[in-house]
Amino acid sequence: MKSLNDLLAGIELLETRGDLSVSVGGIQFDSRKVEKGGLFVAVKGTHVDGHLYIAKAIELGAVAIVCENVPDHFPSTVVLVKIADTQAVLGKIAAAFYDFPSSDLKVVGVTGTNGKTTIASLLYNTFTLLGYQVGLISTIKYYVGVEEFPATHTTPDALQIQELMAKMVKAGCEYCFMEVSSHAIDQDRITGVDFDGGIFTNLTHDHLDYHITFAEYLKAKKKFFDLLPETAFALTNTDDKNGMVMLQNTRASKQTYSLRSLANFHCKVLEKHFDGMLLSIDGNEVWTHFTGVFNASNLMAVMGATILLGVSQDDILRILSELRPVSGRFEIIRSPDGKYAVVDYAHTPDAIQNVLSGIAEIRTGNEQIITVVGAGGDRDKTKRPEMAREAVKQSDKVILTSDNPRSEEPEQILADMEAGIEINQKHKVLSIVNRREAIKTAIMLAKSGDIILVAGKGHEDYQEIKGVKYHFDDKEVINELFGNN
Repeated sequence: MKSLNDLLAGIELLETRGDLSVSVGGIQFDSRKVEKGGLFVAVKGTHVDGHLYIAKAIELGAVAIVCENVPDHFPSTVVLVKIADTQAVLGKIAAAFYDFPSSDLKVVGVTGTNGKTTIASLLYNTFTLLGYQVGLISTIKYYVGVEEFPATHTTPDALQIQELMAKMVKAGCEYCFMEVSSHAIDQDRITGVDFDGGIFTNLTHDHLDYHITFAEYLKAKKKFFDLLPETAFALTNTDDKNGMVMLQNTRASKQTYSLRSLANFHCKVLEKHFDGMLLSIDGNEVWTHFTGVFNASNLMAVMGATILLGVSQDDILRILSELRPVSGRFEIIRSPDGKYAVVDYAHTPDAIQNVLSGIAEIRTGNEQIITVVGAGGDRDKTKRPEMAREAVKQSDKVILTSDNPRSEEPEQILADMEAGIEINQKHKVLSIVNRREAIKTAIMLAKSGDIILVAGKGHEDYQEIKGVKYHFDDKEVINELFGNN
C-alpha cells in the first residue's frame, strides 16, 4: 500500500478533490483490471480512451482517479487528480508504487530497427555466464533471473515494466537488459526507468504506419538518448549513417562501435563459415558461433556495453566464444541430404538485405539461394515492395507467402510485395499464400548444398489470421519436411 501523495510526488497537479493521503493498493490503466482500493489512471491510448471507463473503474472499487478530463457528476467519495498528460506520468507513478526498482538495477536499453533482440538477449546470456542474476525484457521472452514470462510486446507497458523490474530486484538481479521500441519511447512507456546505458543499432525503413515519416521515426529513437542521464553511457553504431545523430544532444558518455572505422570498440572479420566467424579484436583472434557481418556488429555492441559496465576485456573475449545465436536469428537447420535452411526474424528491407548478404558471404560455390518471405498485415505497407525487391536481388528464387496477415487479405499483401519486383525479375518469383506450402515448395526446389532462407517470423510459433492465432513454427515445419523429426 502507498499513499496517493507519495505516488504523485514531483508531478504537477492541475486540480485535486478529496484526501490525497488515501492509501492505494494497486495501479491500473485498464479499467477491467481494477480491484478494490486501487488507483485508475485514465490514459488516452492509440485506440482506446481510458476516460470513457472511469465510471467502470469506480464501480470495481477504485479509490482514486488520475485523469486529464474531469467527468461530470464525479462522486465525492472518490479522490480525483487532474493532470495535463496521464500517459507521460504513468511510468513515474508506477515506479513510485514499486519503490523505484530500476535504481537498484543496472539497466541498459537497446534501440534501433534491427538487432535489438540479439543484443539484449546476448547481454543477458553474457552476464548470466559471468555468474550474475540478470533480467531481460525482449521480443522473445521476459526473464527474471531464470524464471521465464511470455512476452506481450517488444517493450511492455509502463506498469508492466516497473512490475517486472520489482520482481528482478526481489529475485536478486543486478542487471536488466531491455529492448526499447520506438513506440515505447513515443508513448512514454519507459518513463520512470533509471537507465545506466543505451545502445543504438541502426535505423532503416520500418513502422512508418505509426510514425508516418522517417524523420519522426528517427526523432523517437533519438529522444531515448536525449533523455539519458550524464551518469549513463550512450553506445552507438557509427557504421549506420544515423549513428552519430543519436549522440548529438545526449548528456551520457559518448561511446562508439564499428566494423569499418576507428571506434571505441572495433573488430575485423577474418573468416566466415556456416558454423561461425573468426574475428580479430584488438589483436586477439576470437572464434564465434555467429554468421554474417551484421552479427559481428551485434557482438561489438555486446562487448562494448559489457566493458562499459565494468567487465574486463579478457572476460568478455572468453564469453564471446561461448555465446550462441538467439532463437530465430540466423538459425541454421541442415537436412540429412545436405540442404540448409536459415530461419530469421528479418521483416524489414534492411534486415532481408543483411541476412542474404550474410548467406552470400559463406557460399562456397554455385549453391542456389531460395528465399521464402512475407510481410505482416496491419503494419507499414510501404516496406512491402522494398522487402520483395531486396529478396529478389540476392536470391536465385523467391517465394512470397503469408506472414501474419492479421485482419488483411493475404492475397493483397502479396500483391503489394509483387509491385516491387521489376519485370525482368518476375521469372524468379512465385506467390504461394499458404506458408507451409511455400516452405515445402522451396525445399522441393532445393538440391543438396542449396540454402533456403525462411524469413519474417523467426522465433514466433503462431500465425495470426483474422484475429485468431494458429500454431505455426517455421523451425518445426522445416525439420518435419527435412525429415529431421
